[in-house]
Amino acid sequence: MTAAENVCYTLINVPMDSEPPSEISLKNDLEKGDVKSKTEALKKVIIMILNGEKLPGLLMTIIRFVLPLQDHTIKKLLLVFWEIVPKTTPDGRLLHEMILVCDAYRKDLQHPNEFIRGSTLRFLCKLKEAELLEPLMPAIRACLEHRHSYVRRNAVLAIYTIYRNFEHLIPDAPELIHDFLVNEKDASCKRNAFMMLIHADQDRALDYLSTCIDQVQTFGDILQLVIVELIYKVCHANPSERARFIRCIYNLLQSSSPAVKYEAAGTLVTLSSAPTAIKAAAQCYIDLIIKESDNNVKLIVLDRLVELKEHPAHERVLQDLVMDILRVLSTPDLEVRKKTLQLALDLVSSRNVEELVIVLKKEVIKTNNVSEHEDTDKYRQLLVRTLHSCSVRFPDMAGNVIPVLMEFLSDSNEAAAADVLEFVREAIQRFDNLRMLIVEKMLEVFHAIKSVKIYRGALWILGEYCSTKEDIQSVMTEVRRSLGEIPIVESEIKKEAGELKTEEEITVGPVQKLVTEMGTYATQSALSSSRPTKKEEDRPPLRGFLLDGDFFVAASLATTLTKIALRYVALVQEKKKQNSFVAEAMLLMATILHLGKSSLPKKPITDDDVDRISLCLKVLSECSPLMNDIFNKECRQSLSQMLSAKLEEEKLSQKKESEKRNVTVQPDDPISFMQLTAKNEMNCKEDQFQLSLLAAMGNTQRKEAADPLASKLNKVTQLTGFSDPVYAEAYVHVNQYDIVLDVLVVNQTSDTLQNCTLELATLGDLKLVEKPSPLTLAPHDFANIKANVKVASTENGIIFGNIVYDVSGAASDRNCVVLSDIHIDIMDYIQPATCTDAEFRQMWAEFEWENKVTVNTNMVDLNDYLQHILKSTNMKCLTPEKALSGYCGFMAANLYARSIFGEDALANVSIEKPIHQGPDAAVTGHIRIRAKSQGMALSLGDKINLSQKKTSI
Repeated sequence: MTAAENVCYTLINVPMDSEPPSEISLKNDLEKGDVKSKTEALKKVIIMILNGEKLPGLLMTIIRFVLPLQDHTIKKLLLVFWEIVPKTTPDGRLLHEMILVCDAYRKDLQHPNEFIRGSTLRFLCKLKEAELLEPLMPAIRACLEHRHSYVRRNAVLAIYTIYRNFEHLIPDAPELIHDFLVNEKDASCKRNAFMMLIHADQDRALDYLSTCIDQVQTFGDILQLVIVELIYKVCHANPSERARFIRCIYNLLQSSSPAVKYEAAGTLVTLSSAPTAIKAAAQCYIDLIIKESDNNVKLIVLDRLVELKEHPAHERVLQDLVMDILRVLSTPDLEVRKKTLQLALDLVSSRNVEELVIVLKKEVIKTNNVSEHEDTDKYRQLLVRTLHSCSVRFPDMAGNVIPVLMEFLSDSNEAAAADVLEFVREAIQRFDNLRMLIVEKMLEVFHAIKSVKIYRGALWILGEYCSTKEDIQSVMTEVRRSLGEIPIVESEIKKEAGELKTEEEITVGPVQKLVTEMGTYATQSALSSSRPTKKEEDRPPLRGFLLDGDFFVAASLATTLTKIALRYVALVQEKKKQNSFVAEAMLLMATILHLGKSSLPKKPITDDDVDRISLCLKVLSECSPLMNDIFNKECRQSLSQMLSAKLEEEKLSQKKESEKRNVTVQPDDPISFMQLTAKNEMNCKEDQFQLSLLAAMGNTQRKEAADPLASKLNKVTQLTGFSDPVYAEAYVHVNQYDIVLDVLVVNQTSDTLQNCTLELATLGDLKLVEKPSPLTLAPHDFANIKANVKVASTENGIIFGNIVYDVSGAASDRNCVVLSDIHIDIMDYIQPATCTDAEFRQMWAEFEWENKVTVNTNMVDLNDYLQHILKSTNMKCLTPEKALSGYCGFMAANLYARSIFGEDALANVSIEKPIHQGPDAAVTGHIRIRAKSQGMALSLGDKINLSQKKTSI
């Protein structure tokens, strides 16, 4: 082994700027100094040896003057010193001085102080020289009977490592440890002894377990964890042993330790697929989620439940546990609640939907009484959506849910109210028997609605679905009540005149330029009073919206009034009543138009809204059958088409999901009989413990591309040229939150390169974790250098740097080779994700960074171009396939993705095929990207630009 490959157990951080002391001064301190100066000198010696100094002259000095000392700090430092000091001559024979050291350690193994004995035993685990260990064996064995558990457990570890490395020194180790284990009482000693038996002699470990299988529950949690691991491995390798140990795993589900319960449940699921076993494991998981306070633990265990649900055979078992799963909603964390509701919704069936709805209704009512917490509104929104999904899947439930939810239309939180409104709109269209109930409830809460968007939606529903004379009259009454005294302009001027005492109190504010909703400029001069008007709070809602300048609601009101007036005319035969109702509707529209043209509102009415209200006035004055048909039939039909398209899309996605989960068995598939299966054939499943260990170490291999030729070689980046004195290339391994650079450095000269150092720097949100240590490269030699880079956010990063070295014997300055840049690809952190249209719109409005990319490609098909963009950016298309199918010369689609850091990325693709340029014309258009951070928006734009240019037809 080369010096670089030697196993190193002890890592010591050293400040490099201090001047190294001379060997003579160190020798003097070690010989004649007091305990303190000897300690400092020994520390310096250790640091110098770690830095590559040999210091052979100090070995005897330390043995003579330091080794006999009884100071605990010095004894601890000596253990480090003997670990790192070279113990052999250049030809590989043991140094004679080491016999003296060996004798000193024999005495330390018999020392009355348990700390010295224990730490000496720990040190012996690191020795790789059998000649040194041989004389110490009797003393090590004797430590197994020491009164203190610290000594005993380290003695077990020492015996295990010696048995593993040099079996001839202690051939009876498994027997010795088995006897020790039978009589031992301390949990940590038992755990170490059992661990050794598992790895050294598994049969003895199983024999011991068989003798005490009924007492497993009384053991300590560290021993229980090892027992679970042993049972898993034994049953994994030899399935016939399952029956023998499965009862033990069942018992461990009742353990007091959460870690043991978690591992036991996971093991039980892999050992048995019987419904009772799955139910026991699932209940154990649910219990863990409820009792554990850490949200990360809750989310991890919830993931295990989701994995169980993915298995078709286990889904039925979990369906019976839906009510238990809902107990997790008592957790205040929104992410946990979100996952729980999704899981419950996936598992709900006609058998338990009623109970689920009752629990969710209670939760919704509970959120109403909670003092405003930042997540309460979002949680309420989640509950509303879950109830919506339940009602659509199980129509019988809608009647129970609607009255509770409609109370929330008057909620101050617009997001939750908008979800309720969407649900009510779908329910009223889909369930004819609930229309009367919904209209009645809507009229009850109508006056209390605070948000203009919700008010607008409620108006549309009332206008569309009020079918009786009484309901139409009620809508008109509610509208009059919400509008207040009319004509509005005259009443507002009177109110103003009545409350302001003198002319001087009215001041004209500065003229202000405002941008209207249409993007045009409007000039406004504000009338302001030195005293606030008393009636500001008492103003009816609709009047308030209009005076604030929101005339879009007025256009919506005009449509509603037209619909109900036309319906009233059809229902009532008396001409007088017909004319009276139509006139009232026209009066309301006219007074709103008058208000819009006056200077009273904060913003004047837009031309679009004027046109809409004027059109409605014209329709009412003419009352033509064609218009009646458009207003009262076509509108509802378009809603019906939209809802059916949405339902079809949901059914399609559910079908795809169920097809994924369905296990298809071919008629000619072989049947495996467990009793007839050879041991090695059962090892098709991966070892879960091995996988979790690899995941913890960051060694999980990501699935390579489907291309069989795709290998590590495709990811190698050349950093220097072939003619440079030092050739370097790097393999970039991206592992979630960090990047490992494996750099191969080759000395292409005939000189020895000393202090060859890889110096790296980063651009972007990357951080170099540690500076790679210098190397010495022989002529034409090569070495691998590893460097770790931490990633903090999703954006393109650049790693750049150089290699510096000295040529031995040369008096010149250090030589330097500049490296090519390594570009870190944003695609390693972006994953496709889904969100609702409402969430997309909300994020689109909120995100401040936008990057507009012009389409520049040689592709001629719109759909091909969209698919290419999806593939090269890892984004998911939210626009349904049905909306993108067909050919009309242009296309618009919304894309969405999330990064592993939880950042959102939105994109809107607007592309067209210029018809006038012929059939071979390339696609043109724009892609607008929006993100919360500038880095992400720019990086995605760069990625799209790059991939466009690389496209080949």
